[in-house]
Amino acid sequence: MSHADFPAYLDHLTIAVSDLSRSRAWYTSVLGLRIEFEVPAQSAVAPRDPGGFTLFLEQRTDNCGHPRCVLTFRIDDIDKRSAELQSRGIAFDAAPQKLFWGYGAELKDPDGYLIRLWDEVSMKENR
Repeated sequence: MSHADFPAYLDHLTIAVSDLSRSRAWYTSVLGLRIEFEVPAQSAVAPRDPGGFTLFLEQRTDNCGHPRCVLTFRIDDIDKRSAELQSRGIAFDAAPQKLFWGYGAELKDPDGYLIRLWDEVSMKENR
């Protein structure tokens, strides 16, 4: 069977978080994700982006403090959005600038996961 016979599509990503309420608030207020559903019995919440990608947040202690992935979000206007977030007191590791991966900004979520933000226009203009 070839890859074309059985294509795979990334549907969601699960990350371990140390404080579910804090992470839920961060992903909704900072990145503007909307909650698709919650499973309180499993200490899990599923924020979803406008493109349909779901990020499962699971409160766990076995992997928190040692993030092992980078989450990259495309937004409408990186300069405008980062200025708005900074005015709200959100700290950035890298303000919008040309980085090794392209033009964008970097910040960390409450558990230390690296979050990269970029937009198509700025990325093309700053190659």
